[in-house]
Amino acid sequence: MQTFLKFRYFFVFVLLLACGEKADKSDRNSSVDTEQTDNGSTTSDSGKLIVFFGDSLTAGYGLETEQAYPAVIQQIIDSLNLEYTVINAGLSGETTASGKNRLNWVLNQSADVFVLELGANDGLRGIPLKETRQNLQEIIDAVKAKNPETTIVIAGMQIPPNMGQEYTSEFRKIFPELAEMNKAGLIPFLLDNVAGIPELNQEDGIHPTVEGQKIVADNVWKVLEPVLDK
Repeated sequence: MQTFLKFRYFFVFVLLLACGEKADKSDRNSSVDTEQTDNGSTTSDSGKLIVFFGDSLTAGYGLETEQAYPAVIQQIIDSLNLEYTVINAGLSGETTASGKNRLNWVLNQSADVFVLELGANDGLRGIPLKETRQNLQEIIDAVKAKNPETTIVIAGMQIPPNMGQEYTSEFRKIFPELAEMNKAGLIPFLLDNVAGIPELNQEDGIHPTVEGQKIVADNVWKVLEPVLDK
């Protein structure tokens, strides 16, 4: 319960921002989702900050805030008595373009670790790969410009072959290539062991259930733990 309260304390509403990012109802089946959620952005008086910047997969679409994988990560951190506070800056329906547009607000706090989880909505909407790659790189550049000491971790993403095999394959390559280019950490596939498994996803078949979010947290923690140990 203390972990949940701590996580909620660092969670503030950004309804005005969310209103600017509403997607048309016709896009509900072609994007990760368009539901508005809360987003965390604040500064900590002590300890270090981990910012999870992403879309509905990070925001915890369809679940309570305390059930999303960033909150699960906070529980793990607290159990190990590590001085890190998690900020969930996930916004449902976010694309790389809209994420880039709201980044400055999120960077009002100085992140020690910045986990970048964006791109799924781009892929599902068939946004040109060059544009997705460029937007992600500009987000990385902005984070580095704000604080060169920030450790960046990129969450890899994959999409169904609806857009064709070539698009799907090239989309998957964006994330490891950006991680290598920017000397960033890489979560190979955020939804590993969750995607495509009905019992681990909600009725839409896209967003993880509570149990699915726990597996996602494990995928993230495998990469994040060595970063925090440093």
